[in-house]
Amino acid sequence: MELKQINVDIYQYPKEFEYILHGCKIYDSSSSPDAQVIFANKNNGYFIKKANKNSLEKEFLMTEYYNKLGLTCKYVNYISNDYDYLITEKIKGNDCIYPKYLQNPKKLCDIIAEKLAYLHQIEPKNCPIPNHTENYLQLAYYNYKNGTYNKSQFPNNFGYKNEQDALNVICKNKHLLKCDTLLHGDYCLPNIILDDWKFSGFIDLGNGGVGDRHVDIFWGIWTLFYNFKTFDYTKRFMEVYGKDKIDTDTLRLIAAIEVFG
Repeated sequence: MELKQINVDIYQYPKEFEYILHGCKIYDSSSSPDAQVIFANKNNGYFIKKANKNSLEKEFLMTEYYNKLGLTCKYVNYISNDYDYLITEKIKGNDCIYPKYLQNPKKLCDIIAEKLAYLHQIEPKNCPIPNHTENYLQLAYYNYKNGTYNKSQFPNNFGYKNEQDALNVICKNKHLLKCDTLLHGDYCLPNIILDDWKFSGFIDLGNGGVGDRHVDIFWGIWTLFYNFKTFDYTKRFMEVYGKDKIDTDTLRLIAAIEVFG
């Protein structure tokens, strides 16, 4: 996680946040054009995310839910007015793109596979987002109709020649998707926090909910490829996670859905 010190007019934020922002150094830690994230270096540290109105409600709900399970940071406040604002406490440690962790890819691969298997064993009782699979499919169809098709981040487009090819796979195999597993929803190295190799928690939970385990498995495989530029760790990841729980046809279905963003 890169932090760049910036100057912020704290009075542009809700007055409820002034006690955190006042009198401390502030850094930009944004990683997406969809939201601005700043880090306030006070006490153990706070992250404040600002995004369009109503866009952070799911993240707030899932952060609250994961916190009760002991799997993420404590949220401090959520406010929705002209914009959405979410404050969370910093989790002790560093994300998994910290150089120390990247220098040992086999160990890192094993840890993120083990933690994903642990997460997926948790009964998703009273999860506030119980219909991730339905929403997931609806978004893919919506993006297809609106011309959203991004194959750039997927090597060789996972075998799909074009958007129609990917859509055909979705229509043919969507029945394979289940809705029975607690998901992170964006299971990538920057969203997993370790403290000297010991698991501290997950962050950025806005895409989570109850859905099909292969969504997280797909992104676990992808994040290792993306950061190490090789598929050498794919088999290892799947074996540590539990190869008997993985269906290759469902993984290809997830790849087809993901090229629609």
